[in-house]
Amino acid sequence: MKKQTGKFIVVVSMLGLLASCAQMAPFEAQNADTRRVAENARTYFDHDTVARQYEITARELLAEVERQKKLLEHYEDKSYLYGKRAQDMRAHTWALLRRYEMAAEETVKRAALHQKISSELARNDHAKRVN
Repeated sequence: MKKQTGKFIVVVSMLGLLASCAQMAPFEAQNADTRRVAENARTYFDHDTVARQYEITARELLAEVERQKKLLEHYEDKSYLYGKRAQDMRAHTWALLRRYEMAAEETVKRAALHQKISSELARNDHAKRVN
């Protein structure tokens, strides 16, 4: 019975890892969509909208970073549950964690860039109206 329980835990954990890999795809697609919109942004309102979308994505990515950190901590604390696969699971989770962190950092930078562009365009628009 103990062997079956151990195998069950490993199978459930592997499914969790596969789900984590699949979770990155929506963020990449979402950023690709936002990038396409950003390429066509012309007004301060357009850039502000793009910046807000990047901020939302960044928050989602940072939440995923926290989930991956908890999962990594679990794998480190309970590695005995996973036998030979424990090291692979930790390495995979660490790689995903790093990937989410890098994606979040890049997304925050893009949000800041579009917010800056939005502010400059709004300031220029206001200056034109005043003159």
